[in-house]
Amino acid sequence: MRLKSISAGVASLLLVSVMATGCAKHEDSGTATRAEQAAARAEDAARRAESAASRVEAAAQRAEAAADKAERMFSKHLRK
Repeated sequence: MRLKSISAGVASLLLVSVMATGCAKHEDSGTATRAEQAAARAEDAARRAESAASRVEAAAQRAEAAADKAERMFSKHLRK
């Protein structure tokens, strides 16, 4: 009787350790997948930020050109 309970205990311990190992491997691959997804999101965010910076720079150049034009127009009117 005691041998059966020891065998059952060992079998359950083995089953729990196998399940824990299987879950750990699955969790590691899930972590890798999440890390890859986070890296992809970071790259997308970097591209969007670069694009936004480019648009801001273009807008600043247009604003500077408009300011120069307004200054020239204003200075012409002052001389008259």
